[in-house]
Amino acid sequence: MTITTSLQLFTIKEQLDADLEGSLAAVAARGFTAVEPYDFVRRAAPLAEALAAAGLSAPSGHAFLASESFVNPDGSGTTLPVPSPAEVFAAAKVLGMTTVIDPYTEPARWESVEQIEETARLLNEAAAIGAAVDVRVGYHNHAHELEAVFDGVTGLEVLAGLLDERVVLEIDLYWVARGGVDPVALLERLGSRVIAVHAKDGTLDPAHANTYPPADQVAAGDGSVPLVEAIAAASALELAIVEFDHYEGDLFEAIERSRVYLDEKVAG
Repeated sequence: MTITTSLQLFTIKEQLDADLEGSLAAVAARGFTAVEPYDFVRRAAPLAEALAAAGLSAPSGHAFLASESFVNPDGSGTTLPVPSPAEVFAAAKVLGMTTVIDPYTEPARWESVEQIEETARLLNEAAAIGAAVDVRVGYHNHAHELEAVFDGVTGLEVLAGLLDERVVLEIDLYWVARGGVDPVALLERLGSRVIAVHAKDGTLDPAHANTYPPADQVAAGDGSVPLVEAIAAASALELAIVEFDHYEGDLFEAIERSRVYLDEKVAG
């Protein structure tokens, strides 16, 4: 099994907004060969040019597929409409992207099984559209999908059981742990559905449990999330993706240390 180490570009959002080409060149200089773009539809062409100039590929990316409007990183909704699945997949093709992952659905949509069924329906419909152009669809979790439990089963696992076999999962290991679930056991249960993880680490200090952005995230290997063990439990893993929601120190130093750790421990 070959696992590619990547970087979720939301990690360097401010740097990208200030200097797209320079920021991507800096990512490549830190040893990355792959990245995971976000909000890529509006800038597909310039992003593709900048990625090529930096020698970076984008095998996966984040775009909303099961929401009518954008959702902010803190979970609050907006009235800004999202591109259609067809527009998303057209942009993905420009970038050479083979997997598009829905990054977030609002916590209020995880209060009943019926709501989860609706999310599954939307993802399954998007997967059918994506399959026609050879683009896979996936879903990325935060904590609330694990905190929602129905008859002893987490909401995320309820969703997984309702998804078309073509829909994959990208598991954020930090948010699984924040949601009170063992990441290793979860990946064992989800099996081959998981093709990517956000290999995100943190101290999991209870004092920061309800803060956003999180104040406890650290370089991969420096925290309490069992990254190596969880990745070993993912039988079909393709991507181990570095991400920080927030980091107080030298961000580029932290992402490089995370890449080195993952490359040494799990990649290849």
